[in-house]
Amino acid sequence: QVQVMESGGGLVQAGGSLKLSCEASGFTFNYYTVGWFRQAPGKEREAVACIGGRDESTYYTDSVKGRFTISRDSAKTTVYLQMNNLKPEDTANYYCTAISFFTPAQNLCVTLSYDYWGQGTQVTVSS
Repeated sequence: QVQVMESGGGLVQAGGSLKLSCEASGFTFNYYTVGWFRQAPGKEREAVACIGGRDESTYYTDSVKGRFTISRDSAKTTVYLQMNNLKPEDTANYYCTAISFFTPAQNLCVTLSYDYWGQGTQVTVSS
């Protein structure tokens, strides 16, 4: 069974940090372009950061540039999202997505089109 599982969310004060993790079962992440998306209640889903499967290129939405970093571990079984200097507007359910590694990172983040996704992990930033 193919699954994508996120972890690492929680409650943090503004200015704090969290590190989210995304793991896959039933398939290997190293052949996939992976992205972190988020959705807050009453708002549209938004791509936060994506990392390419072929070239490890990265893409970030403007609001998180300089604060968030997407990366893979050396075994390419886990994708991380390091979030620093968190703001209340970052509060959302963060979920991980994956699509064939032929897809560039920017394409995944811009088209919001993916093959696999998880249930998400809640991030709440208090002011």
